[in-house]
Amino acid sequence: MTLGPHASFIVAAYIVTIVVVIGMIAWILRDYAAQRRILGDLEQRGIKRRSQKIE
Repeated sequence: MTLGPHASFIVAAYIVTIVVVIGMIAWILRDYAAQRRILGDLEQRGIKRRSQKIE
């Protein structure tokens, strides 16, 4: 496969795209874990969700 005279630009663009996508996935997973911790802490303190029916 030959990419021609723009091979370095094409490869660099793919590398940057891969790094950005991996970074976004890591950011989302870290935020998800943080939100779960916050929600667990609130539930331990007795704060209920609005959507949860009160018994």
